[in-house]
Amino acid sequence: MEALLYFAFWGALIFLMMRVGCGAHIMGRGHGAGQAGGRCGQEDNAELRWVPPKTDTDPVCGKTVTTDRAKPSVHAGHVYYFCSRECREVFEAAPDLYVSGGDPEQPRLEHSHA
Repeated sequence: MEALLYFAFWGALIFLMMRVGCGAHIMGRGHGAGQAGGRCGQEDNAELRWVPPKTDTDPVCGKTVTTDRAKPSVHAGHVYYFCSRECREVFEAAPDLYVSGGDPEQPRLEHSHA
């Protein structure tokens, strides 16, 4: 009998936590559910869709690239587009040189495209 009460108590506690407590966020019923920030409708997700620009500048070689054919890379929460796999690899090896201006005394790496 004690085991039954034990499991009933903990089961009810877990159920309540999932329904209105910490677990409600996991189940999509937490703060703001049903509002613009909630997860109830598909139409809310459409507002959060990110659309890339049509063109961007390759931070390594300076070429203008169309983003639909570019080789993307993400650094510090930003998407960068590259004209080739080689430019992307050069960037990923030392992204701070290209993002924050880098060390002015260090020359930019030059490479050729095949």
